[in-house]
Amino acid sequence: MITIMPESTEQMLAVRATGTLTDTDYKEVWIPALQKILDEFEVANILLFMDEDFEGFSLKAMWEDAKFGIKHRNDFARVAIVGGPNWVRWGAKVGETLMDCKLELYAPEKLEEALAWAAKTAKCACDD
Repeated sequence: MITIMPESTEQMLAVRATGTLTDTDYKEVWIPALQKILDEFEVANILLFMDEDFEGFSLKAMWEDAKFGIKHRNDFARVAIVGGPNWVRWGAKVGETLMDCKLELYAPEKLEEALAWAAKTAKCACDD
């Protein structure tokens, strides 16, 4: 399940992932929230916090994520990944090579630091 965290800002979407993420999570929560930011600002920052109950993604969820990510690969400035298993973190680093954004990986106890970093507004991935 994906839930939008209250720490989200106008240009940064912070979400908490728990259990197994499904295509419904992407179609009804993740993608509409990101699209709203992109429609207004053209560039979004993302924070994905995978809590201790996170189990992974369904195949359909991975497909929805890949489709949206490829279509918008140049529309993200900062992506923070907090927690999660090593395979997700490794996959994010591989995915970074296909996107024009800054990616930072954080341990769960560094959530506040990750939120502060992801909340920095930027017009493009090249902005600090």
